[in-house]
Amino acid sequence: MESLAHFFQSVGTVKEVYTQVDFYTYIKSVEYMICVAFFIGFPMLYRHLHRKRERREDTQES
Repeated sequence: MESLAHFFQSVGTVKEVYTQVDFYTYIKSVEYMICVAFFIGFPMLYRHLHRKRERREDTQES
């Protein structure tokens, strides 16, 4: 649990990189976090939008 807390504290910090490999590694980790957020957020948004559409169609049929 402490490692997870440390991870979230270090996400927003500006990290000093000394080599190009360090820079690419840092950018790659940020990219992966963006992808995970998208893969979690997009299905939730899709369900939310379609749930509203289904409710609207149900009320029009009545």
